[in-house]
Amino acid sequence: MEVFDDLEAMSRAAARLFVATAKKATEAKGRFTVALAGGGTPRSTYKLLAQHAFRDQIRWEAVHIFWSDERCVPADDPRSNVGMARLALLDHVPVPDEQVYPIRWMDDPRKSAADYETVLHTTFGQAPPRFDLILLGVGEDGHTASLFPGTPALAEMESWVVAVMSKDPPRVTLTYPVLNSASTVAFLVSGINKADALHKVIDEPDAADPPPAARIHPTDGVLRFFVDNPAASKLGGIND
Repeated sequence: MEVFDDLEAMSRAAARLFVATAKKATEAKGRFTVALAGGGTPRSTYKLLAQHAFRDQIRWEAVHIFWSDERCVPADDPRSNVGMARLALLDHVPVPDEQVYPIRWMDDPRKSAADYETVLHTTFGQAPPRFDLILLGVGEDGHTASLFPGTPALAEMESWVVAVMSKDPPRVTLTYPVLNSASTVAFLVSGINKADALHKVIDEPDAADPPPAARIHPTDGVLRFFVDNPAASKLGGIND
């Protein structure tokens, strides 16, 4: 875990991680696969990556962009994770269009989920996808991606992508088998409103009913937290 004074400092560290991981992956195997997070916190990181200081360090022709989850809305809807990432980052960097894999909006979210699972199988093969980097956030209720407390998606261990029908709008999300197969998972957490949830994730992971974000444990990878001071304000190990 790394704790920073504010969102700007945290976002710069996350952008540096993105650049370093991209370099390592492209040097090793010729491509870099990343699943982006939605929500407000990562927007600052994406905007930094679109600036020359970071953008010019990345071989964008080798980058493959996915998403960890999406609301079932059109891409031009302000709630769309894909739309946010395009405005903040993708419209400003030379990543090939055919290497951007949005979760497609369909009338039936279950069809969207099945479609995205097909995309992952086509790109990664039959084993669970091993992303080089997955970016995630933590919601006030402890959810991550669209894995919400009390939803059937938490128990899914076979499908790589599922629909979450209990939300308005419905969601499509990657599941634990995919998230925990990544080489690196990085949580970006900012704001005092996330302090209680982060405390439960970090300090109470063995509780009887842990928050969904506490179940992210890469089986053969690295788990990192980039946190600003307000979000970290209730962490026992830091503030005791």
